[in-house]
Amino acid sequence: MNNFQRVDAISNSHVGRDFEDVALNYFKQEGINLIKGIGIPLGIGKVKKNHNFDLGSTASDSKILVECKSHKWTSGDNVPSAKLTVWNEAMYYFHLAPNEYRKVFFILRDHSIKRGETLGEYYVRTHRHLIPDNVEFLEYDDELKLIRNINK
Repeated sequence: MNNFQRVDAISNSHVGRDFEDVALNYFKQEGINLIKGIGIPLGIGKVKKNHNFDLGSTASDSKILVECKSHKWTSGDNVPSAKLTVWNEAMYYFHLAPNEYRKVFFILRDHSIKRGETLGEYYVRTHRHLIPDNVEFLEYDDELKLIRNINK
């Protein structure tokens, strides 16, 4: 088994795909139909390149981009620094995306007893300066099957 693979998972990519399905179903229940792997052109200047978001819609009445992350604290209850770098990258892509899109960061709730907060709460507290104002943080509790908004 890979030291970085989620316990009881076939693979980390399976974990990610399954989590995207959770988000897809949540939005469907909210009346928002999304597709997987939606690509839109992004770039700093005139040059643009397509970037695929996990989920989204480009329909004029419901433009939305969703990134899904099911990351957890490390097994020693430490900060997963490399994974949070990926979160920073997602914030950058949200920043580059056009303002007319609703931008949602859909994350797994993972609470640290040692720290007294979830990984999402920790990220918002410590990386607030990197989070665009229009990004919503939705945190999914896998045990209770509930979603809460943890915006700044």
